[in-house]
Amino acid sequence: MRTGAAAGHLGHFHEAVCYASDEELLTVAVPFLLGGVAAGEPTVVSLGAHNAALVRGALPGGCGVTFLPGDDVYARPAAAIRSYREMLAGHVADGARQIRIVGELPPSALGVTWDWWARYESATNHAYDEFPLWSMCAYDTRSTPASVLRDVARTHPRHATPDGRHVPSPGYTEPTTYLRENRPVPPDPLQSTPPVVELSEPTAAQARAAVHAVDGGRLPVDDVEDLVVAVSETVTNALRHGQPPVCLRLWVGPDRLVATVSDGGDGPKDPFAGLLPAGDGTEGGLGLWIAHQSCNHVSAHRGPGGYTLRLTAGNPHFVA
Repeated sequence: MRTGAAAGHLGHFHEAVCYASDEELLTVAVPFLLGGVAAGEPTVVSLGAHNAALVRGALPGGCGVTFLPGDDVYARPAAAIRSYREMLAGHVADGARQIRIVGELPPSALGVTWDWWARYESATNHAYDEFPLWSMCAYDTRSTPASVLRDVARTHPRHATPDGRHVPSPGYTEPTTYLRENRPVPPDPLQSTPPVVELSEPTAAQARAAVHAVDGGRLPVDDVEDLVVAVSETVTNALRHGQPPVCLRLWVGPDRLVATVSDGGDGPKDPFAGLLPAGDGTEGGLGLWIAHQSCNHVSAHRGPGGYTLRLTAGNPHFVA
C-alpha cells in the first residue's frame, strides 16, 4: 500500500518543489525522504553537489537513503528516462509498493536547452506512470528563470509546499497536449550564415560522410560519431516516413556541429517520439530515440514547409 500524499494514487505522483531558500528545500525534502525510509520504501536523492550535501547533512547517518550523482543521471532527457525506468523496474521486481525520489536538473538544463528538458518533465507523467513512483522535482526560484517556472507549472500536476501541503497545479497541461505544441525554436547563431553542406535527398551513407567531412577535428571523436549516428537515423526516417523534399544542412562552429534534417511532411504523430522508443516502430520512433540519446540538443519544428529536426553536437548556443 502506498503511503503519504500518494496513498491511493495509481502510477506516477509527480510534484514540483519550488523553494526560495535552503531551509525551504529541507523542510520539504527531509520529511519526504524519512517518511519513505520509515515505510520501507526505496528512497532516492538525485540532486546536484550542493543540495545533495545539504540534504545528506540534514539526514541521520546511515538512514538508508540512496544518493545518485544528479549531473550524471540528467545528462540527456532520453537517457535519463531510460535509466530511471530501469531502476524503477528493478525496485518493483523486488517487491516495492512505492518508490520515492527527490531530484533536480543541473543548472545547464535551465538555459539554452530547456525546451527539451521541459519536454522531459512533461513526458515523465506518462513514461513513469506504470510504476508506483512518488517524485519531487526541486527548482530554486532564486535562480530559475520565470519562463522555466511557467513550464514547471504546466508539466507537474501538483506542487509540494514548505508548509506541508500538496496542491494541484492550475496550469498543468496533459503531456499529449503539451508535447504536441509547436513552440518557437530559438536559432543557433550559426544558422544566420549559409550552411557549409546542403544535400538534397541524401542517402544515409552520404549524410554520414558529410558529417565526417566537416568536423575537421573540432570535437571529440565520440561526439562526432554520435552525431553521425543521429544524422544517419534522422535522414533514414525522413526518407522512409516523411515527404519530399528531404534536405540535410550542416553548420560548423569552433565548439559545435549543427545539423538540420527537413522534409515536407508533418513529422511523427507520437508526441513522445524521441523521448521513448515507439512501441511498434512504425514511424521511426527507434531512430528518433537513438538521435535523442546521441546529441547534446535536439529540437523539432513544424511549419508551412514541413518538419525540421535540428541536432547539435558540442555546446549548444541559441539566440534569445
